Amino acid sequence: VVSCPCALGLATPTAILIGTSMGAKRGLLIRGGDVLERLAGIDAIVLDKTGTLTKGKPVVTSIASLAYDGMEILRLAAAVEKTALHPIANAITKEAELCKLDIPTTSGQLTQPGFGCLAEVDGRLVAVGNLDWVHNRFETKASPTELSDLGKRLEFVPSSEASSSNQSKSIAYIGREGEGIIGAIAISDVLRDDAKSTVDRLKQEGIATYILSGDRKEAVEGIGETVGIRSENRRSSLTPQEKAGIISTLQGEGHRVAMVGDGINDAPSLAAADVGIAMRTHSKENAASDAASVVLLGNRLSQVEFFAL
Repeated sequence: VVSCPCALGLATPTAILIGTSMGAKRGLLIRGGDVLERLAGIDAIVLDKTGTLTKGKPVVTSIASLAYDGMEILRLAAAVEKTALHPIANAITKEAELCKLDIPTTSGQLTQPGFGCLAEVDGRLVAVGNLDWVHNRFETKASPTELSDLGKRLEFVPSSEASSSNQSKSIAYIGREGEGIIGAIAISDVLRDDAKSTVDRLKQEGIATYILSGDRKEAVEGIGETVGIRSENRRSSLTPQEKAGIISTLQGEGHRVAMVGDGINDAPSLAAADVGIAMRTHSKENAASDAASVVLLGNRLSQVEFFAL
């Protein structure tokens, strides 16, 4: 029947409708029939770390300070992060609430996705983010040795639900105007239960897997090793724009790329990919979901296996 041109015209949209319906039954929101056509040629999948390979429910495990009490470091960090939407920000503010700290009001809030947050607290600017970004905000009085020792003093305590090898370990540095870096907070997140099996399945189907993250190298290498992503396919300390640039490079080499992410830091990469896939979150403002062609409503990484069939 499909040898007839008219029948062929009917067969294509019917196949797309069936595929979209099958996806919906598996908890996949597929935005447009052309998405399935683009997914059919995917040979590389890029994965974010926080909230994608991990559960996205990090917790504070320790605090280190160069001159102040740890609760003061937490108080300042929570003030800056209380309006941010990143999982690490949520972990810091939740810990401050658990410690019953009086979180001060702020002004001049500025968030730079992939780097950190800045705000005026108690009359002085305070920054929370990665080491280089915070260091470049203010003139740091601490020596390189003191900064190195600060990170080493942090203890990462494995949660009760996973071994230390299944933990993603991140560090948020805190700096203040007139002082530079004054402390750091260790945050741990747990690897998703289906992360390794999903990566294994994708590789079995001949799909190359990559991890692109804004987190520090040690955290990315540890998670990449655990789930089985090749060392040359792991990239750390990336800005959102650098992630998107790497995806463009892969496309320039002839790859059809899907990107899986969950937060505002992933929006440029999701838009740059041939197909952007967002994990479902409960945030009212989900830039990842807005930029994605597919949303995993079940919030399970293993749902991407549907596209590898």
